[in-house]
This record gives sequence, C-alpha cells and structure tokens, in this order.
Amino acid sequence: MDVSGRFLAFTLHGAGWVLWLLIGLSVMSVAVMLERLWYFRAHRVGRRDLAAELRTLLRQGDARGEAGAPTAIEMTPPLEMTTSIEMTAAIEGVKMRERLRLERRLPFLATLGSNGPFVGLFGTVLGIIKAFHDLAATQGTAGAGASTVMAGISEALVATAIGLLVAIPAVVAFNYFSRRVRVRMAEVDWLAHLAAEDVQAGWARTDEQPFRRSA
Repeated sequence: MDVSGRFLAFTLHGAGWVLWLLIGLSVMSVAVMLERLWYFRAHRVGRRDLAAELRTLLRQGDARGEAGAPTAIEMTPPLEMTTSIEMTAAIEGVKMRERLRLERRLPFLATLGSNGPFVGLFGTVLGIIKAFHDLAATQGTAGAGASTVMAGISEALVATAIGLLVAIPAVVAFNYFSRRVRVRMAEVDWLAHLAAEDVQAGWARTDEQPFRRSA
C-alpha cells in the first residue's frame, strides 16, 4: 500500500476519536480552571513570606559566591551588608518565582483556546473524507448516496462545534486568570520592596498579615 493509501485508511476511521480527544482535553481544562481558581483564593502573599524568600535568595547568592571556601555558609556576611545590586536581583528573583507560581498551567489553557477549533476542524475534515468515501461505495444504490453524504457531513460538523465549545471557555478562563496575575503581581511588587526594607533593616514585623485584597 502506498503512502496515500495508508493515509486514506487512517482517515476512514472518521472523527470519532477526535471527539474523544476533545472531550478529554475539555475535562483537563476544567480541572485546570478549578485548580487555578482554588489557588488564587487560597494563596495569599505576605510581606513576611517575601522577606523570608529574599533572605533565602541572598544567602544562596552568598554561598555561590564563596563556592571555593569550605565554610561558605558560615562565612555568609550579615544581610545588612547586602549591596543594592544584590538586593535588586533578589527582589526580581522573588517576583519571578511568584509569577511562575501564579501562571502555572495557564499556558495549557492558552494552547487549548487557540488550537481547539483546529482540532475540531481536523475531525470535520476526516468525517467529510469518510462521507465521500461512503458515497463512492454506494453509487450503485439509488437514493442512498445523497443521504449517506448528508449524514456523514452532519456528523463531521459536530467535531467543529465541539472544538469551539472546548476552546471558548479555555480562552475566557485564560483571560480571566491573566488579569488576576497582573493584579496580584502589582501587589507582589509593592510588598517585595517593603520586605526588602525589612531585610535590610535586619528585622521582620511579627504582626504582619497577608495582603488580602481580592483580585
């Protein structure tokens, strides 16, 4: 069998497996939406937490700088002696860590939203190919050809509809969570600079409360 024959044999399986694929992707997207919604509601960034992360990054940077010394950790200078360049780098590192946590799994929603309709269209193309193949097989039967094609095309178009049905909620959810990331990162930016002041002063308030403004 030549290459075109192999591809034809593959397409004659129809759009059924594409529909199951879209259903599976839809279940995964709903799971991601629920997980992200729970994360944004439960995860609150506090000034005290950011100060602890800043200290960790600064100590790691000092340890890497003293990598050749056998007692690198013990030789770490006091945090009050941290330079402004090191502190700026640590602040950016903390902000990047927080952004990665907030944007976790969002690329899946973006990819599904942009490619879901194409997956559905692929299923429609497969269904139409199968419909015309069935038409060729029933050419000798009076009246059966048109009904076969119509039934096959109508079934094939379901794949496009399902693809859109999967993609639209994914796009909406991605835009919603992207906005929440921007709002939360504005809060993190402000809190990170406050935490840096605490670290440089060598203390952290014990009565700090997480920033709880809703996004």
